Amino acid sequence: MQEQLSNRINNLATSQTLAMAAKARELRAEGKDIIGLSLGEPDFNTPDFIKEAAIQAINDNYNSYTPVDGYVELKDAIIKKFKRDNNLTYNHSQIVVSTGAKQSLANVAMVLLNPGDEVILPCPYWVSYAEIVKLAEGVPVEVPTSVETDFKMTPEQLEAAITPKTKMIWYSSPCNPSGMVYSKEELRGLADVLKKHPDIIIVSDEIYEHINFVGGHASMAQFEDMYDRVVTVNGVSKAFAMTGWRIGYIGAPAWIARATNKMQGQITSGANCIAQRAVITALEAPVSKISYMVDTFKSRRKLIIDLLNGIEGFVTTEPEGAFYVFPNISHFFGKTIKGHKIENATDFSMFLLEEALVATVTGDAFGNPDCIRISYAASEDQIEEAMKRIKSALSEA
Repeated sequence: MQEQLSNRINNLATSQTLAMAAKARELRAEGKDIIGLSLGEPDFNTPDFIKEAAIQAINDNYNSYTPVDGYVELKDAIIKKFKRDNNLTYNHSQIVVSTGAKQSLANVAMVLLNPGDEVILPCPYWVSYAEIVKLAEGVPVEVPTSVETDFKMTPEQLEAAITPKTKMIWYSSPCNPSGMVYSKEELRGLADVLKKHPDIIIVSDEIYEHINFVGGHASMAQFEDMYDRVVTVNGVSKAFAMTGWRIGYIGAPAWIARATNKMQGQITSGANCIAQRAVITALEAPVSKISYMVDTFKSRRKLIIDLLNGIEGFVTTEPEGAFYVFPNISHFFGKTIKGHKIENATDFSMFLLEEALVATVTGDAFGNPDCIRISYAASEDQIEEAMKRIKSALSEA
């Protein structure tokens, strides 16, 4: 019965990306032709060379519990990857492998936050950040950005958001949902503010690192004066099309890594043995082996931006990475279209699902109520048909 559930779970919001995907599945089961542009999941198969490594691991009888913080061989591969791609130097004591980057983030929140500690979240942010912080009894502090500022937080905004209760700042680059990428110079500007506040921990979510259309991915930990305060979060779900394999990892100060290892040891223990062996192969391979996926996403980006720009009322930026667009759709607020009263982004997203049969995600889920997130991890044919449907559905607006 509801009253027997904990306050913790009753106060937890449902993931809006997963909720929209579930609603889309329900409508498909009713026979409706839904085009799903809501989930952040590459529509590619995992590359064959990675699958072959998993098959080899099965044949080699990898079937036992794994070390809580990951196989040593996988840690070696992660350390080499950090050095090769990010010029970051970590040792084994600083690496923890988890069941997806989401668990990595949850571990960090649980071991660092006390009740009332504040976590600065530049908006828009990934849908689970705020709820993970709340589960750890922290307080999300949203810093709004907009399409006019390319959805990036400025040093001045960061300084204004810091209080004596600030414990951490979390951000992603490339960003889910906006697709924007912080340059090295922009990160340095934020770092200059954080230098004045030495107790603040920075969580840098870099899961979309390789899906980058502007080049020059920058990590906050590259700055010597920030390195000892940064938790770099990454994984293989996005760039390697391995969402279901569930492997994420952190590079962090050793004291934070030890604490997350302790936490994970009581919750899930070590991540899947077969997946870990496959990820060794993925990370040791040259990044060029996945460039075909990035090239395809870049082509789709151009297509969807061109089509959205042809729909009156959508205001878009050109994403620099990931595989999302995050258009401002506030033009439609206050309008009634085909009997649907549009008061906010949630109303608009549901209108598109019910009238255009296109699944998107409300910007409310990401801390920006004026936008919706559209994933272009779909075929060009699906993208073209989805934009055609949306334009037709809005023809009366």
